[in-house]
Amino acid sequence: MPTTVSRAPAATPDAALAHFGRRLSFETDCSDVHYALTREEPDFVLLDVRTPVLYAAGHVPGAINIPTRMIGAARLAEYPPETLFVVYCAGPHCNGANKAAIKLAELGRPVKEMIGGLTGWIDEGLGLERS
Repeated sequence: MPTTVSRAPAATPDAALAHFGRRLSFETDCSDVHYALTREEPDFVLLDVRTPVLYAAGHVPGAINIPTRMIGAARLAEYPPETLFVVYCAGPHCNGANKAAIKLAELGRPVKEMIGGLTGWIDEGLGLERS
């Protein structure tokens, strides 16, 4: 008798490859962002979409702050159109990063979400910067 895990059959390997590959085109994680910021030449802008007060209290080092409500063509004009934005908010309980990603995509900008947000960053034992 199958367990609750295997009762619904697993996807085929080809379907799994397509699914998980698509997910990685939409998201990245805290560990990969940290590695890119500290050991590579970042090819993205890390965007904290929380309020300025929350950003000042603690944010991912290297992140800039543009609250979701402030994302617009004029604010992004300083970045080339092909600039990849990686957005994050407070954590899994917050949909601010999703709302920001929608706004960026509507503006024709490449975007990924840093899954876990600030909560994930802290859970990974990574430090914060304060303004």
